[in-house]
Parts: sequence; C-alpha cells; structure tokens
Amino acid sequence: MVEVHGVCPDRFASVREAFTANFDAGRELGARFCLVERGEVVVDLWAGHADRARTRAFDAATLTPVFSTTKAIAAILIARLVEAGRLDYAQPVAEVWPDFAQAGKAGITVEQVMSHQAGLSGFPEAMDPALWFDWDAICAKLAALAPLWPPGTASGYHPITYGYLAGEIFRRVDGRTMGTALREDLAAPLNLDLWIGLPDDQHGRVADLQRPSALAKFGAPNPALAAAFQTAWSSPAGRGQAEWRRIEIPSANGHATALGLARLMGALANGGWLEGEMVLAPALIAELSRERIRGQDLVLPYEMSWGAGVMRNETVHPWGPGAETFGHSGWGGSCAFADPETGLAGAYVMNRQSADLLGDPRARRLIEAAYTAL
Repeated sequence: MVEVHGVCPDRFASVREAFTANFDAGRELGARFCLVERGEVVVDLWAGHADRARTRAFDAATLTPVFSTTKAIAAILIARLVEAGRLDYAQPVAEVWPDFAQAGKAGITVEQVMSHQAGLSGFPEAMDPALWFDWDAICAKLAALAPLWPPGTASGYHPITYGYLAGEIFRRVDGRTMGTALREDLAAPLNLDLWIGLPDDQHGRVADLQRPSALAKFGAPNPALAAAFQTAWSSPAGRGQAEWRRIEIPSANGHATALGLARLMGALANGGWLEGEMVLAPALIAELSRERIRGQDLVLPYEMSWGAGVMRNETVHPWGPGAETFGHSGWGGSCAFADPETGLAGAYVMNRQSADLLGDPRARRLIEAAYTAL
C-alpha cells in the first residue's frame, strides 16, 4: 500500500480513494494532485517515488516536467499583454514581428497563432533537431515558413512551434522572455513553483520520468501531423538533459508542482484573484477562454474547441462536466484546468507517463471524484 501525504478533507474522501487506487493498480510511480476551490487549496495529495530506482520520495518539493501543460502558462502571459493594452488578439502577428509576414503569412493574427490555426505545426523539411536549442534560428525558420494549410480554415495542434511563436510575440512586445516574465511577474511575487527555463540549482528537485510503454494513437496521416510529431526532427534532440531543462520552450519544457499549477489556474476560476492580487481580469479570462475554432483537428485525433492558447472542455471533456472549463494537458498525462462556473481548478502531475494524448484516465478518475464531491 502506498503512503499518501498531504491534505484532503472528508468531503473529498473519494478523491483520496481514487488517488490511492491509481497507485494500488500499478499505474503510478510518483504523482501529485491538487484542487483549489474559490481560491482556497482544498486538496493536495502526493505519493510515490521521484526516481525509477524508487530511492527518492516524491514529495511536496518535487518538480515535474509538464510538457504541453506549459502552454496554458504561455496563454496567460499573452492574455496579460492583451489586458495591458500592449497587444490585441485580432492584430496581425507581423505588426509586432515584421519578418513573420513572409510566405503569405501577413494576415495571420495573434489569436490564430494561439489557437493553432496558423498552419505552422512543424517543419516539413529535414533539419538538425539540435537547432531547437537556438531560439533565434527557429524563429527565423518560422518567419520564413509557408503555412501547411490555409490559415484560419482549421486547427492543427502545434506541439513545439507554439512556444516559439507565442514566445517571440511576447518578447517583441514586452522585451523579456516568457520564462523571465513568469518568474518576475507571477512565480516569485505569488510564490508559485512554476518555471519555463529551469536554473541549475533547481535541477536536483526534478522527478525522473518513466516513459510510456506504447505509442500515442493519432488519426489518418497528413502533412500537418507528420511535421508536428512524425519526423526525426519534430522535437528537440542532440543535447543533454541539463541543457533541455535550462532552455525556454514555452510550449513544452515547463517544470512545476501541481500546487503551483492549481493555484495559478485557481485564480482564473476565481475571478482572476490570487492572494489578493489580480492575475487576470474577468473580461480577459472570458476572452482567453472564448472559442476561436471548433472542429476535427488536423494533428490531434479529436474534435477540438480552442481558445486563445487553451483547450476548451466541451468537446472532449477531459476535466469534468463543465462546458466553460478550460486548461491544457501535457505529454504523459499532466494537466491543469480552471472551471469559472464552480470556482474549481486543479492540476495533476506524475512521472510515470502514459500514451494518452488528452484525458489521461488517472487524472479523469481524480477530477470526476472531485466533481462528485461538490
């Protein structure tokens, strides 16, 4: 029997039972699940091991790579620029990044980039996968790249390129990288254990990953999918793990605790407030999560409803029953969500990865138990 740590009041006993059951069934190595209700942390559970050899406990200080769940953080950072009047979702990207107008992309808007409609899901031509570690080189390639489908006609998930696109838009407007802005504006002031670009002195807290034993299941082959996931250069490679942790890729290499993610998303479920500070005004929370496109995604094998950088719950329902719930999932099973209707938000992180692309069954059990308890 696994020893479960943390807090869980009696009204959420079913959540603790589901969390324990995931371990008892052999589905977990180490994991943490956190719920925030109307700004208050009501559940925070962790258990298991942070390493594959099972010599290091997965504890409250353990950081976990959350992969694409990072995209929700990037979306919030862009939304904060919109709120400040420094950026508009409807404006062409080329207004802040002139080189982006190349190859027929002059009309692509910020919200089309954020909702995966830009046609830039990956690079179809061969390249050295180590090039992903060179921010300026990747941004120059994206600026020169012709869309793989007519922008605005369909969504096609941008697993890695999203981070460079959103991150370069942010840098051109703000002057800082997203990782720096996250640290200075949100993580440090609000005591959120969230990182895009992890300093060396934090690497010892990171959990080892146990990779999935099966491959993810995609839909029918097409150029958008191939560029996104199915080439030898579709994701960063060729550098060591430490270098991967250090660089900033706001689509893919965030490191976080479930508590940090849940508290940030909890602000978006609580009118924007966190510890007396306004993270994002209610009007911008609504604008961030408003549907930009719905339909069969060209990369993910689902009918998707996309906001401005967040997945909307109402087509696939990975995060309970709410139609207005939004968030993001990450490779291997991590997720973070906010439900403004109930004031509930949550996050799940783990280091035993599954092959599920969206709605990992372990997280689903926890979230369903939470809603049953409301």
